[in-house]
This record gives sequence, C-alpha cells and structure tokens, in this order.
Amino acid sequence: MTTVLTREYLDVRPDGWLDYAAKRIAQLGADKCYNHSLCEEHLNLILPSKPPFHPRQFKTCAVVGNSGDLLKTEFGQEIDEHDAVFRDNEAPVNKKYAKYVGLKRDFRLVVRGAARNMAAILNGSNDEVLIIKSVTHKDFNAMIKELPNPVYLFQGIVLRRGAKGTGMKSIELALSMCDIVDIYGFTVDPGYTEWTRYFSTPRKGHNPLQGRAYYQLLECLGVIRIHSPMRSERKQDWSDVPSKEDIKNAHSAALRVKKASSGEINDSGPYVSCKVWGTVDPDSSEQISGSPDMSDTRKHSNYSKWEVVPFESLRREAREHYFQLGGVSMYKMDGNKLDDLVCVRHVLPSEKLSR
Repeated sequence: MTTVLTREYLDVRPDGWLDYAAKRIAQLGADKCYNHSLCEEHLNLILPSKPPFHPRQFKTCAVVGNSGDLLKTEFGQEIDEHDAVFRDNEAPVNKKYAKYVGLKRDFRLVVRGAARNMAAILNGSNDEVLIIKSVTHKDFNAMIKELPNPVYLFQGIVLRRGAKGTGMKSIELALSMCDIVDIYGFTVDPGYTEWTRYFSTPRKGHNPLQGRAYYQLLECLGVIRIHSPMRSERKQDWSDVPSKEDIKNAHSAALRVKKASSGEINDSGPYVSCKVWGTVDPDSSEQISGSPDMSDTRKHSNYSKWEVVPFESLRREAREHYFQLGGVSMYKMDGNKLDDLVCVRHVLPSEKLSR
C-alpha cells in the first residue's frame, strides 16, 4: 500500500481536505480545514500529486534502527550492498560508525521534533529523502524551503496503532517499496532489556521491547529478515521464508475466509477492501511538490527524481505489479479497521498510447 500522503488521496477521500488534512497540520488553530487555501499552503511543500514511490521499486532494502547493539557487529558493508537503506531520526552516518551502520543513505523517517534538526543531519546528502512521520508544522516548513532534499509526509498506518515507534514505521515504509526487507539494530534478541543508542547516551521514556513481538511475528510470516549480534556468528538460512506468491495467496485466502464468515460475497479480487474509489483525470497536470516562495536551492531539489520518473525506467517487477493492479494505488484509511482502503485508479501507460 502507498505510505506517502498525496494530493490524489486528499482529493478522492470524502472530506479529505476538510477533515483529514487538518489532522496532518500542527497548530492549525482549527480541527477542520475551513480555509482550504491555508491548508494547501501548509501541505503543498510536501504534497506530490500521486505516489512518488512504487511497490517493488527496489529488490533489497535495509532498515537500520538506532540500537546500541549495532556496535557489537560490523554490518556496515552488508547494509550498503542493499538497493536502498532506510534510517531513523537523527542517526548519524559518517566514517566513525561506517563499519557498524554503513554509509549509504536513501530514506530517513523522522518524528516532528527531530525534523527541526534535519538541516545539519542531512548536510552533504542532497539525495536522501526525508519523510516526516506524523504532522507538518510551520516552524520546519520554513526549514524545508531551504533544503535541497525531497521531503514528504508519512500517511500509512497499516500495522495498527499498537505498532509504535519510528522503527516500525520505517519497516512499514520499506515494505511498501521493496521485495526483501532486512532489519538491523532493533534489539530483538533475548537478553537486551535496556534502551541504548549506537551514537548517544540512552534516552528515557522509550521501551524497545514493545516492538519485539511485531518484529518476530513479521519474520515468522516471511515479511522481513532480522539481523542481530546473536545471529551474526551463524549462516542465516532463508530457504524456508515464504515467497511473495505464497504470501499473496495466504492473504487472499484469509480475506475469503473473513468475507465468508461475515456472509459477504468476495468477488472483487485485489479490490475487495476498497471502500472508497477515485479516478485520476489523465489530462490533469501532475503537480510537483513545492511552493512559489522556495529558495533557489529548493527549486532545484531532487523532487523530480521521484515525482516525474518515467514509467519505463522502473524496475521490471514494479511495472508488472502496476499492470497486475490495473494502475490502482491503494491507501490505508486511518482507523481501527485494518482492511479499509482508499483506491485511486490511474490510466495505464498502454491505455495512454491507445488514446
């Protein structure tokens, strides 16, 4: 599912601009976007027209947590060999820690408080995509206007609200783009009971154990692969991990059982959970994230690297997935119902050619 907030989602979702947009803007002064123009002003800077990232866009991805257990191993080179690397908050990437966490930097998910410090953290990495976890804020909107990096807002809550922590959300972000997700630095092994960071003193108020069950469950289901100090001395065997096809079939079977038990008829294929439908006008202009008052640096940022990428240049598996879903982007509707989706259909490239 799509995990980055887009304009098409707000346009298609009933009262998306009035109700939902207001929830993504801190200190708006109102619980609804009665002033549509004002809300657009807050969000346009980080609001692409359509999803900038695609399912199966990368083959292998590494999600690097901030745990101090990273200093017990030297996974740096292994992490850098992935097609894309996801990091959290203020985690430093430099020569001091290179042998432990690598140097590759592609995506960084941050909470609102950490976003204010990103100018220094991102310095020297203009390509690293910054994704704000919760809400945008006028204070760091001003900072964003000076950054050359692409910046987006995280939309998805797929693994329910019980899956807390930026690390879990980074995994969710990676799962929306990658075939294989390897995680490092998540203190998942027995024996780790205290929160430590690889780059700073322990931070109070955070319990790493609350996510442990989620990580282990996801690994058992074949969704992620865990790398940790306890496992580093032995050769990891992934031969029993379910294939993408097995996972897809299991998910379809679970949905059929659920529908049958509730007396509903399941004849919608992959769209059985689409509660809201919308269609993108093929003749509409595709707005690029940004605002008129951006700095010269920002105007020449790397947004275009993701937002106007030619379909033909995507990885073959990503293009096949797009065709299999009929050009439909699926978004999670926030709330407790896990399978309620907003679905937006785009015109397929083959249809464009026939027009």
